[in-house]
Amino acid sequence: MGRARTLAQAYRHFGEVDAAGLSPLYERVAVALSASGEALRAIEAAPARTRRPETILAALHDLALAGRAPALAEAYAAGEGDAAADAAIDTLLRMTDSVVAVALRRPTRPDETGRCAVLYPVLAEAAHRMGANAVGLIDVGGSAGLTLSVDRVGITYDTGRTAGGRTAGGRTLGDPTSPVQMSASLVGGRPVPTRAIPEVVARVVVDLDPVDVTDADEARWLRACLPPDQPQRVARLDAEIALAAARPPLLLQGDTVDLLPDAVARVPAGALPVVITTWTLSRLPLEDRLRFLHGLDDAAGGRAVAWVSAEGVGVAPAVPTLGDRRASGHSILGLAQVDRSALRTEAVGRCWSRGRLLAWLAEQ
Repeated sequence: MGRARTLAQAYRHFGEVDAAGLSPLYERVAVALSASGEALRAIEAAPARTRRPETILAALHDLALAGRAPALAEAYAAGEGDAAADAAIDTLLRMTDSVVAVALRRPTRPDETGRCAVLYPVLAEAAHRMGANAVGLIDVGGSAGLTLSVDRVGITYDTGRTAGGRTAGGRTLGDPTSPVQMSASLVGGRPVPTRAIPEVVARVVVDLDPVDVTDADEARWLRACLPPDQPQRVARLDAEIALAAARPPLLLQGDTVDLLPDAVARVPAGALPVVITTWTLSRLPLEDRLRFLHGLDDAAGGRAVAWVSAEGVGVAPAVPTLGDRRASGHSILGLAQVDRSALRTEAVGRCWSRGRLLAWLAEQ
């Protein structure tokens, strides 16, 4: 009973706190699940790693998107909270094995919105500093590699707001005609550099469980990880998937450090390999983060390599913290250069809200 109450509290907290104001539909569904003894018992019987609200809700959504739970799909499409709650509970009870099977198949995937906005100027800066006319991008822990299309999206950097509350004009980088457009608000008064990312000649994902965006089932799972009542986010994700699928990255599955030499070797000679981590290292214990840092030098194999990171304060080893406190709510944008076994690191910016707010710090 104690474990059941804890599970009920987790679902109620997700609905009333995590989903509140973001997804009214998930707020209602999660609270309804927390109040249903039958639903909680079905979830409790599943393996521990599948019981989290985000995982069960994504699995239910996947079944709806796949046409296997038509009543749930209809309720989600209509945006009716009570009907969606009833249909979610009914689907869970009737298709418990299917829900668990989907939840076990893959971990939930975070929304990658904003990552390109913080990556673009840092990638361009890395290429500039290391004199590269072409780069190969290696996304570590990027699962689907959507950020590897960073050179093919359009990004507007707003410089602030006018006295009337309107957004002031800013700089635009990337491709203004791209089907994927995003924005970030600049803070601190310093604009981002206007340098463009040079030609990208290789795109590589290194992940324990990479997602193939050209596979319909795997692409559907990415959509299932978003709430169904967020049409703008869903449309944006669909555009990002289509963009990535047009030039799909090479997927390397396995241990990050073990695969880094292979990933770097996939970048043609004459191009700069750039390793990217965006809120990836925080999932690793300190010893594995240090192992990653040492693995960069081994992976370089004598050639110049850059490492671009967006991680919480103190998470990325060797990247300066600028005196900021750990768990301060923002992240540090780091740029590391590995050349002839010499490592030079710098904090070039800060960001908040996974890239929606950006402060550029490096000299231009």
